[in-house]
Amino acid sequence: MNIDALRAELTDDPLTRGYSGMTDQEAADSLNAVDRDRNVQSVSGQEIFEAVDPGDFAALPDGHKTLLYAIVGMGTILVNGTNTKAALLAMFGPGTPTRTNLAVLQKQALSRGVEIGFGFVYPGHIQNARL
Repeated sequence: MNIDALRAELTDDPLTRGYSGMTDQEAADSLNAVDRDRNVQSVSGQEIFEAVDPGDFAALPDGHKTLLYAIVGMGTILVNGTNTKAALLAMFGPGTPTRTNLAVLQKQALSRGVEIGFGFVYPGHIQNARL
């Protein structure tokens, strides 16, 4: 927990949440609300596998199935890696359930408290940061 990061967030209020007009509880609730997202750098092969719709998989030509097996077998996959992204986009066209599922894997939902590197925020943390 980085009290300096929390203090800066409350003082600077970069997202104009209005912390200065909030109680300690309200500020903690605002910081703990899961209303932010960030790009994910990598996912597991298992996550890619689970994102593939069975109907989309069945429609793949054998060469694409082999490539998908290779990607899933890598272990850790850079979801925005040039080659990986190009291969997956070529396999699964626009509007397919798999493409939708893969897009979801590229983002992680999180709270502002986690985003600033503090983690879960209690009202007591707010009180200490405001001193």
